[in-house]
Amino acid sequence: MEQQGFYGPISADVWQRAQKIKLLICDVDGVFSDGRIYMSNNGEELKAFHTRDGYGVRSLLSSGFNLAVITGRNSKIVENRMTALGISHIYQGIDDKFVPYRELLERYEVQPEEVAYIGDDIVDLPVMKAVGLAVCVADGHPYVRQHAHMVTHIQGGHGALRELTDLLLLSQNKFTTAHGMSV
Repeated sequence: MEQQGFYGPISADVWQRAQKIKLLICDVDGVFSDGRIYMSNNGEELKAFHTRDGYGVRSLLSSGFNLAVITGRNSKIVENRMTALGISHIYQGIDDKFVPYRELLERYEVQPEEVAYIGDDIVDLPVMKAVGLAVCVADGHPYVRQHAHMVTHIQGGHGALRELTDLLLLSQNKFTTAHGMSV
């Protein structure tokens, strides 16, 4: 039986998977950002991040979830943004995302079924195939969407991550307390 989320229906399978999650691992480009990279004439790299995603990250962290990011690119902007959000495990310049994924399993003492991963492209598939809840953003690569347990309704960089953080909080009955609301 489907659950009704804020963004649309959620399958019973996805809801049950979300209830077990203790660690969320995120790709950056295409998830936290829309995947576009702006370059200045001086070679400076710029990215845009959505504040709703940031609020969702802070809500998860305050509710006892662990978060990490694994990205193929190196960027001071990413380090600054993730650090500002309170994410302490930031893996950049990673070609094989499975290596830090295994390290995170040990560090947080979690099983694969207790891990969610959100990505948007082929490089994310090895980890997505190993976790309990694999999520692809709405505008992710079609092949990746086919292998995800859940595809967000919202595109990457436009609140897709918040859609997932809301689901995790809702499925574990932590949404209202995470946002400082009384029932």
